[in-house]
Amino acid sequence: MKNLKKALCLLLAALMTVSLLAGCGSKKDDSGKKVFIQGIDAEYPPFSYLDSDGSYAGFDVEVCKAACDLLGWEYKVFPVNWEQKLVQLDQKECDCIWSGMTILDSMKTSGYTLSAPYYDNTQVIMVKEGSAVKSSKDLAGLTVAVQLGTSGESLLNEGGDLESLAATFKELVRCDSFLKCFTELGGNAVDAVIVDKPVAESYAAKNAGFTVLGEELGAEQYGIAFRSGDKELCEAIEGAVKTLVENGTYAKIAAKYPDISTNNLLFLNK
Repeated sequence: MKNLKKALCLLLAALMTVSLLAGCGSKKDDSGKKVFIQGIDAEYPPFSYLDSDGSYAGFDVEVCKAACDLLGWEYKVFPVNWEQKLVQLDQKECDCIWSGMTILDSMKTSGYTLSAPYYDNTQVIMVKEGSAVKSSKDLAGLTVAVQLGTSGESLLNEGGDLESLAATFKELVRCDSFLKCFTELGGNAVDAVIVDKPVAESYAAKNAGFTVLGEELGAEQYGIAFRSGDKELCEAIEGAVKTLVENGTYAKIAAKYPDISTNNLLFLNK
C-alpha cells in the first residue's frame, strides 16, 4: 500500500511538472509547434500598435516575430491592459511583456525574469502648438495627463523622482492609454502630457498641432519581462535577437521606424 501511495504521489508530481512547463512558454498548436504569445500595448507606436490594415505592427512586434521565425515557433499577439500587464503575465495570458516596457526595480524584487535592456528612453512633455508651456517649470498650476502603469506615472507618484514637480500641478490626470492622453490634450481637457519620447515624437509627426518640448525628465531602459520560472525562455529569445542583430535584420527593422533613435538601441551600439 505504501509503495502504491508513493507511486501515485510521484505520478501526481510528474503531472504537475508537465502542467507548469506547459504554462511557461511551451504551449503547442495542433501540429505540435511551440506557440509564443507576445504581450503588447496595442496603442504604443512606434513599438507596438494596431496598423490601418488591422494587423499588429511596430518595432517590438517585428523583432519578436522575426525571433519566433528563427526559433521555429508560431507567433501570436495578446494586447494587454497596460496597468494590469504583470497580472496578465502571471495569469499566463501571454508569455512575456515586450512593448517598450521600462525595467523597474520593483519587477526585479518581485522575481520577474528580465531580459538585458535594449533601449535607452526618457520622458518628455507634449503640448499643443502655441502653448505658453516651454519647460516643466511652466506646468505649475496646470492640468497634466499621464498613462496609468507607465514609468512616467511612477516618476510623478508619491516617492517618485518627479514627485515635487507633480506637487505643482493643478491636477494629474491618469488615463488608461497614451491615445486617451493625446485626445484629452487635443480637446483642451489637459494642458500637457508627460510621455515616452519616441511615442510623443511618433504621434506629433503624424498629427498636426502638437509640440514635443526638448527637456528630458527621466532616464530609463526598456526590456522584456517573463515570469520568474521562464529563464530558459528568456535566454532563447535573447539568443534569437542576438542572431537578428548579427545578420542585420535588427537594423533593417529599426530603419522602418524613424521615430526610434538607433543611437538609443543598445544592441546596435555595443
